[in-house]
Amino acid sequence: MFRDPEAVSTAVHTGFGGRRVLVAGDLMLDRYLWGQVSRISPEAPVPVLRLVRETEVAGGAANVARNLVGLGLEVSIAGVTGDDVARETLLRLLRGQGIQTDGVLVATGRRTTTKTRLIGNHQQMLRIDAEETEPLDAAVEQALLDAVVARLAEVDALLLSDYAKGVLT
Repeated sequence: MFRDPEAVSTAVHTGFGGRRVLVAGDLMLDRYLWGQVSRISPEAPVPVLRLVRETEVAGGAANVARNLVGLGLEVSIAGVTGDDVARETLLRLLRGQGIQTDGVLVATGRRTTTKTRLIGNHQQMLRIDAEETEPLDAAVEQALLDAVVARLAEVDALLLSDYAKGVLT
């Protein structure tokens, strides 16, 4: 990635020296419902989770972007979401970490991929996936490709992050 020794030295001492990366791929919102389990439901043989707290973090390609920020890189992201509350939450989380979100497009008729995990007594009990995995329609796919290509001159690297949700075909 670095061609000269000075760049390598800077990267070692300051993360990656402000290098710019565009992450393109499957964006997700990871939700966690944390609670305590102390009994079994009388309605069915399942644990009853008494909800204590909820947390949300950027997942999938958005998690990759978060990790790159942690290494000192300047990060922008490209992908698609639905036009829903999960999108707004995901964008807020990304922007809160300084990630540029101009390349995040809305795919009409598609929901934002959301993974909800139920955690009882520090043990994952269940995961609920709300997602679309079909390939993007041609117009959205072209708009995403155009958004990525338009940003290539502004970045030092392009990272593709594919979770098989139909965005990278």
